[in-house]
Amino acid sequence: MSAHLLPQPAPTEPTRHADASAAATAMDLQAALLSQLRLHDAAAAWVRELATRLHFERVSLGLVARGEWQVVALSGGLPLAQATPASDMLRRAWAEALDQGATITFPEARPGAHPRITLAHSRLRDGPGGMVASVLLVAGGTPVGTLTVARQAQPIAPQELDTLEHLACLAAPVLTLMRLNQRRGGERLRDALQAAWARQRQGPARWALAFGAVALAVLVLWPLDWQVGGHARLEGAVQRVLVAPADGFLSHVHARPGDAVKAGQVLVELADQDLQLEQQRWQSALAQHENAYAAANAHADRAQQVIHQSRAAEAEAQLALVQMKLERGRIEAPFDGVVVQGDLSQQLGAPLTQGAELMTVAPLGRFRVMVEVDERDIAPVAVGQSGSLALSALPWDTQPIRITRITPMASVLDGRNVFEVEAALQGPGAGLRPGLQGTAHIVVGERSWLAAASRRVIDATRLALWSWWG
Repeated sequence: MSAHLLPQPAPTEPTRHADASAAATAMDLQAALLSQLRLHDAAAAWVRELATRLHFERVSLGLVARGEWQVVALSGGLPLAQATPASDMLRRAWAEALDQGATITFPEARPGAHPRITLAHSRLRDGPGGMVASVLLVAGGTPVGTLTVARQAQPIAPQELDTLEHLACLAAPVLTLMRLNQRRGGERLRDALQAAWARQRQGPARWALAFGAVALAVLVLWPLDWQVGGHARLEGAVQRVLVAPADGFLSHVHARPGDAVKAGQVLVELADQDLQLEQQRWQSALAQHENAYAAANAHADRAQQVIHQSRAAEAEAQLALVQMKLERGRIEAPFDGVVVQGDLSQQLGAPLTQGAELMTVAPLGRFRVMVEVDERDIAPVAVGQSGSLALSALPWDTQPIRITRITPMASVLDGRNVFEVEAALQGPGAGLRPGLQGTAHIVVGERSWLAAASRRVIDATRLALWSWWG
């Protein structure tokens, strides 16, 4: 037959009375503890009831938090002195019990018990016949305080120690909750942060926390290239604007924007009918004056010679002017390049005024990059800095650039102030054409990623504070 099925002896009458008395004592002590709302009041009522029920002359209760002991209650209505020799001895006795994690009595009340260090408890005893005992208060598996009792008349029996340990286990959770509820706002926040930190340091969260700390350190401390930039456009290093040499009419157009042209190639022709008629008129006048000069020379008429010679010279000058206008009416490319502006194919026969812009030609293979840098980023930009250009037409092929000039005046573009920064291409620039647009980044120094990302916010906050308070 199993042992647990064997008949058990019925409890005797004294045992029943002892159990009932212990239960009543526990209930009364718990009622005294719960009769008050504040920690010190509840602990004082519990200590007084304990001293009365178990006939102890001195009972003291202390709670520990972050390594510091606090005197919570003393029997007999004694004041809670925080810096007296008696309170110092109490704290040493409490620490002695807490360090050993066990109930401490002096002299030892349980025969055959494991030897303990009792130096602080020996100093608490009043006279050679007294006895002192300290019992730990444990809540949630963690020691939160110590209960110390003293008696002079008779020793503390082992059964009384068992009762004290039982009562301490019942009171510890209630006292802990009262102390937590009476914390200030700052203490609550500190304890919550410490608890969260303790949870993060356990299990897989510890590795995640370590990885996050390393990543944050890299973002804060690791130096990276600090880049600023903006919208960029590609222009020819030299651009030549072709204008109408005189008033006239558009006759022929031989090139349009995007066409590659050679030096000396005719691009635009103006109507020359009037100039040709004027050329014939002056040619005829020149021939007449030359014939008249020859006739005067044959008759040795010096006066007529001078007159017709001067008129012939005038006709020659006018004829040269007309010839020059005829030549300038054929507008040619000044160099090998590409037409970047000026589509006149839909304006044939239109009247032109002298100085009107007709076409813009830029050389091939020689470019400059114009970067529009926001005024908030222009301060660290300097001549000689390097960067990169990514064009919308060739996003996979970035081009190295170097700053050559910074425009000293800002211009308004889309409601914001920008500075035009001129840069030169450092690569071959094969396949590029003037007019391409993209984005440029200029390396202006080194900063951590976090510092570079938060720079705009910090600068805006600083400017706002300065504008408010000066």
